[in-house]
Formats: sequence, structure tokens, C-alpha cells
Amino acid sequence: MDLDTFRDYVTKLSPWAHVATVGADGEPDVVPVHPCWDEDLLWFMGGETSVKGRNVGENANVALHWQVTEVGDGAELWGTCEVFADVETKRRLWEGVFDYDLNLFVPGGPDNSPGTAFFAVTPTRALVVHQYGMGGIDRWSA
Repeated sequence: MDLDTFRDYVTKLSPWAHVATVGADGEPDVVPVHPCWDEDLLWFMGGETSVKGRNVGENANVALHWQVTEVGDGAELWGTCEVFADVETKRRLWEGVFDYDLNLFVPGGPDNSPGTAFFAVTPTRALVVHQYGMGGIDRWSA
């Protein structure tokens, strides 16, 4: 499997994924996100000083899991994450990358959204699991 195949698969699988981060204390944290792809980077929006933001500042390694279908098909991705809170990045991503209206969550838009950040995940490996693994597993790595 290549990254394009994985990207297409998860885009059709579910708009929701759960991202796992690990903080300086070594404790994991898992939260739902609505990620979207821009080329080979996976992006999601969140608070710059949220638990996600603080954890990524301490440990850039993340994992994402897309919700499993009724027949047990699912996907996972591992990578490194970087947090962007600059206006230039916000303006670039605000329109055309995400498949939902970011203004519903941050009405100030890219120019008036203090505390809002975008998280960029650079994938390092991924897998697609078919029927909880009984139907096979497709793998990708950078």
C-alpha cells in the first residue's frame, strides 16, 4: 500500500479519528479530531495550549486511529506532529483544506483566532486492518 491509497481509504472510512499524544509525564491522552489531508500532511485544528498542544510540545510522536466499521475495517497512522499558530499558516489552511467550516468553531477567522492552532502530522507508518485483521492487513512506511 502507498500513502495515497491510505489517504483515500481513511477519507472514505470516517471523518473522525482519535489522536493519541504523550505528555512530559509519560501519560497518554486520546481525543477525537476531524483531520484533513493537504498533500502528504495530515492536519487537524485545536487549541495551542490544549493538552494536545502541550503534549506535542513535549513529544512530537503521535498515533491516530480511525473508527472501525461494522465489519471491523479500520486504520491507524503513526507520525510526528508540529503545531502551527501563525497567521500565515491559518490563512493558508482556513479555506480549501478542511471539509467543514472552521468558522463554526472559531468565528474570528484566521486573523482573529488567538489560541487556535493547526497540528501537522508527518506520517511515518500506517496500516489498514480488514475485518479486525482476519481479512488481512495492508501496511505502509516512509
